[in-house]
Amino acid sequence: MRFGKGEWRNFERGIEKEWLVTNGLGGYASSTIIGVNTRKYHGLLVASLSPPVQRNLLLAKLDERLETPQRTYNLATNHTGGGVTEFGFVHLQQVLFNPFPTFVFSFGDITLQKQIFMIYGENSTVILYRVINGAEPAVLRLTPLVNCRDFHWTVRRGQLNFCRENIPYGVAVKVVPRNPALRLVCSEGKFHGRDDWFYDMFYVEEQRRGLDAREDHFIPGDFTISLEPRETKTITFIATLEEVFTLDGRALLEVEIRRLQELVKRAGYRSVLARQLVQAADSFIVYRQSTGAKSIIAGYHWFNDWGRDTMIALPGLTLVTRRYDDARDILLTYARYCKDGLLPNMFTDAGREPLYNTVDASLWFFWAAWKYLQYTRDHTFGREVIYPVLKEIVYHYIKGTHFNIKVDEDGLLAAGSPELQLTWMDARVDHWVVTPRHGKAVEINALWYNALCVLRELAVRYGDAFSYQDLLEKHRESFLREFWFEESGYLYDVVGEQGKDASLRPNQVIALSLPFTVVDAGRGRRVLTRVWQELYATYGLRSLSPGDPRYRGVYSGDRWQRDGAYHQGTVWSWLIGPFVTAWRQVHHYSPASRLQAARFLAPFQDQLRDHGVGYISEIFDGNEPVVPRGCIAQAWGVAEVLRAYVEDVLEIRPQF
Repeated sequence: MRFGKGEWRNFERGIEKEWLVTNGLGGYASSTIIGVNTRKYHGLLVASLSPPVQRNLLLAKLDERLETPQRTYNLATNHTGGGVTEFGFVHLQQVLFNPFPTFVFSFGDITLQKQIFMIYGENSTVILYRVINGAEPAVLRLTPLVNCRDFHWTVRRGQLNFCRENIPYGVAVKVVPRNPALRLVCSEGKFHGRDDWFYDMFYVEEQRRGLDAREDHFIPGDFTISLEPRETKTITFIATLEEVFTLDGRALLEVEIRRLQELVKRAGYRSVLARQLVQAADSFIVYRQSTGAKSIIAGYHWFNDWGRDTMIALPGLTLVTRRYDDARDILLTYARYCKDGLLPNMFTDAGREPLYNTVDASLWFFWAAWKYLQYTRDHTFGREVIYPVLKEIVYHYIKGTHFNIKVDEDGLLAAGSPELQLTWMDARVDHWVVTPRHGKAVEINALWYNALCVLRELAVRYGDAFSYQDLLEKHRESFLREFWFEESGYLYDVVGEQGKDASLRPNQVIALSLPFTVVDAGRGRRVLTRVWQELYATYGLRSLSPGDPRYRGVYSGDRWQRDGAYHQGTVWSWLIGPFVTAWRQVHHYSPASRLQAARFLAPFQDQLRDHGVGYISEIFDGNEPVVPRGCIAQAWGVAEVLRAYVEDVLEIRPQF
């Protein structure tokens, strides 16, 4: 992907697009394409101290200036409380992603290229410069802006005490008495120490979110690199927590490029969209230190690894990409942590008990496990590891487990309470439950039916008795009787003591897209017609119909405003996957349905060039022009677009 000066014709346009590179540990580097940090989450090194969590901002920026006898060219772009104070982006000529972000500056008769990437498996960021100097001698000055705080916070001068120590090729900086030390090293030039501060950096995105938007950063000194007239020089700058490192940036870059190329080659797709999404998928598969296994980060910049998101995203991120060992690793981890029939909703920091407050993570485990067995035919793992956990989940859900999760007399699955929301629509602000869905939710019962069917199929395959056929039939009858809204031609969203909720929401689409579904094709086509008419919005499905008086079409403002819109009209990218799969299934995989599926997914080629470049955004405004919001890179968004594109458009899918 290439971007030219038209993308940053002014400052406001330049901050609309952000880049992200990751390290397989939950750490990352990220900023806007014009180099100004607009979020407290932006930085060149956000290190994960207990992978994939305990993420700390250590290096916020690295500002460049090039000095000649006649003139100083300031390449930095910064925004403070007083406004935009430095406009280095005017010298920015091109931004390339090949595959890592590369920034090409042109000023006078000088060209400077800067490429940013991370070393996989290390908390290390490499900034590789290539400078083609002009007719005069010059000095390149690099000024690091250092911090040491949790990436959710902001700090001001006086809150942290920094100390620095000169080391070979640079400086080590740490907060007294905190560890570890941040090492800033450069392959060329000299380091000149000085204790200084960058004051009042302003984060416009945090202001829009109603959060603290100002911060100070420590400046430990400058690196200066001399350039002879007409000299071309390659310079490697590394910010790292590692004690041992190499300063051969080109060799490091070659290793990282080769690793990504191998992932794309393994997946084996020729389509540009598929290849780009395979590469994007890699950023979410991370190592979890507390379990010693792989996990899936739900989204960047701020999410941890969540059970529900992991199970939904697993097929797209690991199976469609043919990363079968990673899929097995993740399934094994969650299987080990199954407790009273519940899978973790979220893993917390190291050493703390996972949170189990979800009804559907365990049910999505059936979907992920079924897809894994379809793709791998690894029935030794299925019989010995997966199948016992599936039986345990069904047993506890029937018997009744935590959070009021229990099968009712009619065979339908109920969960939650007015104060306790266990489905994916779980937004809550203090004591305000934004989208109450306790009782018998439509997608939960669709997943429950699918779970029973998966268990039945595996019981037959593994020569075991299936004891729930009567329950399965009772559930099927009750589902169609209780959820089908004949007058309007779609499914009720929730059935419970409060009655039947006729809100037109996308959850019913899940009921049509699962491997085993209660709803017949005729009803399914009626449902999808209503969904297409009222919920479809280019990059996903609205979480509530615009015709509903509770609909909120713009996701912005403070926490109350944002969470109040989160599931009340906001568009979710991941829902395009179930929608496309349901479309193909209810139309019996006709050639016409394949063409329509391709039309539904075609806009995502453009979405990869927006918001988080190379990724799929978490959410969008429900109102046109469906502006991207939330996380710039979302795991289940990338996963479901990729899975639906490969399975339902390219028609590359395994058969059980």
